[in-house]
Amino acid sequence: MTRTPKLYVPAITPFAADLQVDVARFVTNSKALLEDGADGLAPFGTTSEANSMSVSERIDALDALIEGGIDPKRLIPGTGCSALTDTIALTRHATGRGCLGTLMLPPFYYKGVTDQGLIDSYSAIIDGVANSALRIYLYHIPQMTGVPITLNLIEMLLKKHPGIFVGLKDSSGNWENTRSAIEAFPELESYSASEALIPQNVAAGGAGCISASANVNARNIVALMHALGTPEEAEIARGVTAVRKIFESLPLIPAIKAATALRHGDEAYAVVRPPFVRLGVEHNEALSRAVAIAQGEAA
Repeated sequence: MTRTPKLYVPAITPFAADLQVDVARFVTNSKALLEDGADGLAPFGTTSEANSMSVSERIDALDALIEGGIDPKRLIPGTGCSALTDTIALTRHATGRGCLGTLMLPPFYYKGVTDQGLIDSYSAIIDGVANSALRIYLYHIPQMTGVPITLNLIEMLLKKHPGIFVGLKDSSGNWENTRSAIEAFPELESYSASEALIPQNVAAGGAGCISASANVNARNIVALMHALGTPEEAEIARGVTAVRKIFESLPLIPAIKAATALRHGDEAYAVVRPPFVRLGVEHNEALSRAVAIAQGEAA
């Protein structure tokens, strides 16, 4: 199956000096990412520091995006939490607001749980949301959760709840796992978490990319998607990969927020919520290089 690749940006969550969510900057930056050409946003995931936010903060911030004029059909907010009731509350709210879908972590505190236990959890979420519009994108990031989304689990979920599970974000960093998921479940939209994998993802029948560094480099990532199969692909891919590699060498989330601050000329965007700390000056050279490449000012 050949798909038109899409880019969803896991938009950062700006915080004010008192560490409360800075709603105005959140809306401003999110709109800027869409203006960069992204197909949509996937807020409240890892890059968004969502697991350092309360349920009410995430609900209010999603409302702010929609009320600020962003089409909910361009939003796939993260709703997966350790607590079943929190996941239900966030998912019910996002679905009720008309979002395209929800990006859902598995319940991640307890380790060594069985696939049956995970199926029971997802089934309870579906029952609790009780909305036929519910669409779930599974979020596989085992290095953070310790709870993998296995191919066996996906198969069982698709059989038990047809039409509910529509996609997968594979943040494992293991291309063979992504490729296997695409081959096994071509009906799912399978997204890689690295833009460096876009050519392989799309060639295999995947759906595109949901990448942290798209907060900084969305225009070039979109350009790469448009250039696939053309003479321009290799050159654009080199630049996109170079930016990605720089961010991978830095404390990722503080670096993404510092780069966003440079983009807007507004240091307030660099504020992180503990336990993260702001990017140190020792990383300024690498950060400036990444931003310059993204803006087409350096090779």
